Amino acid sequence: MRKCKIFYRDFLAGILTETNEGDFSFQYDKQYIIDHAAEFITFTMPVTEKPYTEKRLFAFFEGLIPEGWLLDIASKNWKINKNDRMGLLMACCQNCIGAVSVIPIHAEDDE
Repeated sequence: MRKCKIFYRDFLAGILTETNEGDFSFQYDKQYIIDHAAEFITFTMPVTEKPYTEKRLFAFFEGLIPEGWLLDIASKNWKINKNDRMGLLMACCQNCIGAVSVIPIHAEDDE
């Protein structure tokens, strides 16, 4: 299982999780729901207490991953398969252009 923190501006918006089966979920942080109920990370994922689930990486997060020659460079330098979308998201999107950033949660950090 892989997880990462999703920040909107400087606020922890929620946690994105990839299960061992390859499914994905996004859960908004409880404090974010209280303090920023109107500040969703994307129109397709309004702030709610219920987790969002998908069989594939959510389209919004897919859109953060580099494409073309930048994807080639990222894949080669970090030795990440281009089909490993969660791996690419975690490696490439810590300092994205825009308001959203992705910070990996390592297994030892999650305990």
